[in-house]
Amino acid sequence: MNEAAALRLFKCLSDKSRLQILKSLAIEDMYVERLAERLGISAPTVSFHLKKLSDAGAVTAYKRQYYTMYSLNRNVFETRILDILQEESDEIGLQQQRDAEYRQKVIDAFFEYGKLKSIPAQQKKKRIVLEVLVQAFEQDRLYSEREVNLLLADFHDDFCTLRRDMVGEQLLNRSAKGYWRAKTDGSEKERW
Repeated sequence: MNEAAALRLFKCLSDKSRLQILKSLAIEDMYVERLAERLGISAPTVSFHLKKLSDAGAVTAYKRQYYTMYSLNRNVFETRILDILQEESDEIGLQQQRDAEYRQKVIDAFFEYGKLKSIPAQQKKKRIVLEVLVQAFEQDRLYSEREVNLLLADFHDDFCTLRRDMVGEQLLNRSAKGYWRAKTDGSEKERW
């Protein structure tokens, strides 16, 4: 189910009368007059709600003799909400653009002439700053603590905090032998 279909369905479900119609159709297929009688609302109101539910794909209609019967489209309701949330958004490109703009805004605010002006207090901003700093480290190279301190001191005087935060954010890994830049795919194991 795509985002547009999910939105139509969720809007339909937010009405009490429509929800009662769906509950009745979950028990048995019904026609408009029977639903109206059962729910205590007028037939035109039931028809209005059934049209909305039909447009959202929640109910289907079929003919039986003189009546148009309505039934619950059970397939729609078997979709897990988590599946809908995990489906790629229609606005993924726009979201990525906004993320990139925010990232650049943070970088511009905290870096001046290649130096870190201050260490951000907010975790989200600090993570962006640390991701910029880790670019100074080569992949697949072991660094001594002194080398790490010298590299980070080029950016900011508080290199100890930066080093600790980079290890905490798993951008740098360490062992008794030294430090190394973590793999971005998370497959990093202690190699040294």
